[in-house]
Amino acid sequence: MAVTSPLSISISSTPLLPRSPRHPNLISSSSSSSSKPYSPPLSSGTSLFPLSNAGSFASVPASRRRLIELCIGLLPFYTMSDANATRTMYYATVEEPPCDLNFVKSGLGFCDLVVGNGAEAPGGELINVHYTARFADGTVFDSTYKRGRPLTMRIGMGKVLPGLDQGILGGGGVPTMHVGGKRKLVIPPKLAYGPEPAGCFSGDCNIPGNATLLYDIFFVGIYK
Repeated sequence: MAVTSPLSISISSTPLLPRSPRHPNLISSSSSSSSKPYSPPLSSGTSLFPLSNAGSFASVPASRRRLIELCIGLLPFYTMSDANATRTMYYATVEEPPCDLNFVKSGLGFCDLVVGNGAEAPGGELINVHYTARFADGTVFDSTYKRGRPLTMRIGMGKVLPGLDQGILGGGGVPTMHVGGKRKLVIPPKLAYGPEPAGCFSGDCNIPGNATLLYDIFFVGIYK
């Protein structure tokens, strides 16, 4: 004897509307399975692929041709912009070649990659320098190359880190840098930010306390 399940569901005899074979998520306007598949309405003279039937660029309306030509003309500028951005990031993240460091009594380490042939860095004057600054593990935390321009700073007046003053202006066994020179500096904590964190904002600090800092310096020129 057949038992009727209490979970039996009565299915309506009303047929479901067939779905379009071309657009399965769309339902045909007719319930007949032989009805034509749904096609989106197009205004008169409009084509989904305007160039496929034309066969030539000349058949494109003049206003659209001008727009296409303008976009093509801008491509070299975007390419140049990408190249400049890549070059900037390269200098901002790739470390200068190693060199034999000399450490002086203050604890500062330095070595010259390029000894410039320009004027000496003048004490108390404004100069332009490019630099990339890293932690001891090589992590970059600041770079003028990322900003796309050198830093203008006054040296020998206590306006910058003591390690930068000594490392660029010289003294205590460190020679003065010349314009065009490139120098690596290893700045101990006492000539940098000391035991306190620095670059703090809302409780987050970019530079931890007692951090030794590595600088790649390029003396661009004297500010005029």
